[in-house]
Amino acid sequence: MDISPITRAVVSDEVFTRLVDEILSGRLAPGEAVPAERELAERFGVNRHAIREALKRLRQAGLVHITQGGKTRVLNWRANAGLDVLSALAAAGAVPPVRVLHDITEMRRSVAADAARLCAIRATDEQVAAITAAAERYPTDPADLAAASEADLDFWTAVIEGSGNIAYRLGLNTLVDGFTDIGVETIADLGLSMEYAARDAHIELAQCISARDAAGAHRLAEDLLGRIVELLADAIKE
Repeated sequence: MDISPITRAVVSDEVFTRLVDEILSGRLAPGEAVPAERELAERFGVNRHAIREALKRLRQAGLVHITQGGKTRVLNWRANAGLDVLSALAAAGAVPPVRVLHDITEMRRSVAADAARLCAIRATDEQVAAITAAAERYPTDPADLAAASEADLDFWTAVIEGSGNIAYRLGLNTLVDGFTDIGVETIADLGLSMEYAARDAHIELAQCISARDAAGAHRLAEDLLGRIVELLADAIKE
């Protein structure tokens, strides 16, 4: 393990991040025992409480488990980890960043399209009004990435809230974290700016939801969010 002392204030999230990187990069392989708390504390230069908290989070994330005899062993992240480690995959080099982004946008397309369908069926009039207002807030100049990304988050949050699906809402949080960690500018360069520029398409989708056209809302959302998926698929092939 390539671990050096943590020089700044002791925080368990820093220990957690370092250990996640060790696991996702393969330097700590599935089945391998994680060093004991005392050894980790010495290597990181932190107290054992920070180590204990980090190991607890690793277990909750499905990256390790405690075996008989008290040893903490690494699990195969592909078979056991949850979405909460998604954004760490690219940073650790376990999966190429463009592949991570492609898979995030592919999942987003499926979830958001179904959320739009459900929203057209389930949303209250107040929620529909919020969606319509959010669509109008897309900037006419998509070059303003900060404003565009904020408007986009507001719009899709309103749609998913209107779907009434709690799992979709929690999944949105994970996908947003993934986008944030990769970086808005990087994503825009890879094609998301084209989606932000489709102001009229978002307004049309809002109108479809307002008209309670579930099939139409699903079709429009899938088309709108599928554009970057195809661009990233081409980028992976190159």
